[in-house]
Amino acid sequence: MRRSWLKILSVLLLSLFICNNSLAQDHSVENDSLGHKNEVKEKFDVGEFIFDHILDQYGWHLFTYHHKHITIPLPVILKSKSHGWNIFLSSKLEHANGAFIEKPLDLSITKNVFAIIISSLILLILFISVAKTYSRRIDMPPKGLQSLLEPIILFVRDDIAKSSINAKNYERFTPFLLTIFFFILLNNLMGLIPIFPGGANVTGNITVTLVLALFTFTITTITGNKVYWKHIFNAPGVPWWLKAPLPLIPFIELAGMLTKPFVLMIRLFANISAGHIIVLGFFSLIFIFGNINAVAGFAASPISVLFTIFMSVLELLVAFIQAYVFTFLTALYFGMATEEHH
Repeated sequence: MRRSWLKILSVLLLSLFICNNSLAQDHSVENDSLGHKNEVKEKFDVGEFIFDHILDQYGWHLFTYHHKHITIPLPVILKSKSHGWNIFLSSKLEHANGAFIEKPLDLSITKNVFAIIISSLILLILFISVAKTYSRRIDMPPKGLQSLLEPIILFVRDDIAKSSINAKNYERFTPFLLTIFFFILLNNLMGLIPIFPGGANVTGNITVTLVLALFTFTITTITGNKVYWKHIFNAPGVPWWLKAPLPLIPFIELAGMLTKPFVLMIRLFANISAGHIIVLGFFSLIFIFGNINAVAGFAASPISVLFTIFMSVLELLVAFIQAYVFTFLTALYFGMATEEHH
């Protein structure tokens, strides 16, 4: 029910944005009495506003002051056959336009890459600090960060890993499950913070969710036992004529194995991106109605702010839910791959 409501809301907002952008383009110029075109006040571009916030960038935009963009420049690293390696800051990127004939290999430190480095450092600092505290306080009650993180760690270990993977194998998968859970959760939460070092749409970037899903797929494939592969290529209890001469069931099982990481990738990407788009869309309503009339802009402001706050709270809930869902489904796949014969 919640997903249907979000889909309907997303469609309505996108329709409004398209209409607003069309009006902005149609009224960007006007003719005077002599037929000359005069430029009018620049219209608010909703699409540009939203996609500037959710798409990856070569620099980290902080704020705009008097039409001047204050941005943290990031390293641009390119390699081509004709020019070799080229390393420069993103602030000089516009001077490099047209410098490459062929498409170069891009290894740049973009906004999302920089955000991943920051979140990884935060996780390392947190857990190394907690580990040192545990070594100093053996057989003592937790305190400080221990009290905050220990219940979450035990939840992932007992309610996700142990309940989804057999008792013989769950411990070897627990470190990976803890890593992806805290990585996704931290980046989800940092994406809700509008100021640096937050604001990057890491888990709403499909390449990031693709890599996470590929890690899950690779580990599942490598650790799969004989029972796992037998259920895919020679499922017990299935009539022979569904397995030979046309391998219908093996084909379906193999397709299912390949679609599992795809589902992981799309689920996380779509939920996080949709939440950001809806929040930014509600905020944009102020400027959309303001372009029509100043009074309409002021009238729409309280409603827009209330809906933005409501969606932000909902996004906070989704940040925890999506971290749990991705980790839980990953644990289920590991459990199926290591299931013992009954």
